[in-house]
Amino acid sequence: MSWETKLPATLETLTEAAHSAPAVFATSLGVEDMVLLDLIAGNSLKIEAFTLDTGRLAQETHELIARAEERYRRRIRVYFPQTEAVEQYVRINGINGFYLSKPQRQDCCGIRKLEPLRRALAGKAAWVTGLRREQSEARADVARREDDRSFGLVKFNPLIEWTEQEVWDYVRAHDVPTSRLHDQGYPSIGCAPCTRAVQPGEPARAGRWWWEADSAKECGLHVQAADTLFVSSKEAA
Repeated sequence: MSWETKLPATLETLTEAAHSAPAVFATSLGVEDMVLLDLIAGNSLKIEAFTLDTGRLAQETHELIARAEERYRRRIRVYFPQTEAVEQYVRINGINGFYLSKPQRQDCCGIRKLEPLRRALAGKAAWVTGLRREQSEARADVARREDDRSFGLVKFNPLIEWTEQEVWDYVRAHDVPTSRLHDQGYPSIGCAPCTRAVQPGEPARAGRWWWEADSAKECGLHVQAADTLFVSSKEAA
């Protein structure tokens, strides 16, 4: 199969998401998300795009935001973490405390990603993501449409059946802008301190939180869980 064969189902899913208004598209500016942004903009779908600026993003990601906004003539709404929460985390755990333990890393993700995501999704009926089943074992059972219990809305995953090769074939066919980090061996784009390039033969997400032994590594954005905000793993002094 090819991306051309899978495109009708992808567009059908995006259209269904747009009809579930208000709908938003959460983008990390990775290659899958750039394909979706190209499809949303190219088909004039009423789905607002947003991203989470954690305060630790790579400069290449900021550059791509600007390039994408110029290309598609639409703003990508940016959500930032709460300043007070970041300051408290750093005061307790240190500037790079997320390296010290998995709970401290999860706390950081909770402050920098989950809380802003809750604000971005507040009042929305649907959100679109670039998840693919091929990305990791933890995502192998992702459905095209899911009832997200954590955020109380419907999540649409239009690219679940696409392969990495098909994603890149689409990018080249449509001259879609992508992050320069991909050219440096980064298949997955995240916070700069928590993402590295992968070696040949490594899984696509091997570069995310690579110092943790757990193979099913997620920041919590796509994990069905109780509606609980992350807080610091240590008590405030």
